[in-house]
Amino acid sequence: MNGSVTTASAADTGGLRGLDGLGEFLDRRSDDIQQMLVDHLTVVALSVSIATVVSVALALLVWNRPIGRNLAVSTTAIILTIPSLALMAILSPLFGLGWGPTVTALVAYSMLPIVRNTVTGLREVPAHVLESARGMGMSRAGVLLRVQLPMAWPIILTGIRVAAQLAIGIAAIGAYVAGPGLGQYIFKGLSSLGSLNALNYALTGTVGVIVLALVVDAAFVLIARFTTPRGLRV
Repeated sequence: MNGSVTTASAADTGGLRGLDGLGEFLDRRSDDIQQMLVDHLTVVALSVSIATVVSVALALLVWNRPIGRNLAVSTTAIILTIPSLALMAILSPLFGLGWGPTVTALVAYSMLPIVRNTVTGLREVPAHVLESARGMGMSRAGVLLRVQLPMAWPIILTGIRVAAQLAIGIAAIGAYVAGPGLGQYIFKGLSSLGSLNALNYALTGTVGVIVLALVVDAAFVLIARFTTPRGLRV
């Protein structure tokens, strides 16, 4: 009984000692942490940018075609159900380790909210607005690009915002295939449980992802404010 208590107390003390050394841990590894933050943000920005271009282009092609629209949304939804670890493991033989499988997986996972919101935004433009644009002599492509897309922009941006948050979380899994970002510290902490700095590694990576998600979300709030036409603001 006493031995069990002693063992538990020692474990608790070890955990507290790890937390007590968090400040020193962060100070000694500040350069590495900053670089991982930059890498994490970069891989997410690159992936979401690619996903936005591909998804909006796809939505423009199928938004008014029921079969194509349902197929696009269903396909991107199915991709999202694939476990991220499994998808990155499958992609690594094709793209190697590091950025390749990470970016590819993040692009695939980011497509659903963007495709779905773009289709929804384009379809929700009032019919009388479209009729007025056509009555002014605008072509179908002109109506789509100059009327529907600007009016659908707030909904599209919301989809991009959701995709970015999703990508920030999944990007941490990229460390499984030697991908960039804060996931390296999370995996390092989990793989060294019981060591002195295991908790510090895992905590630093996890909190870093949360902080990054909050900063990016705040950036999207500003982007929405300055890019949404005044008449469409809620």
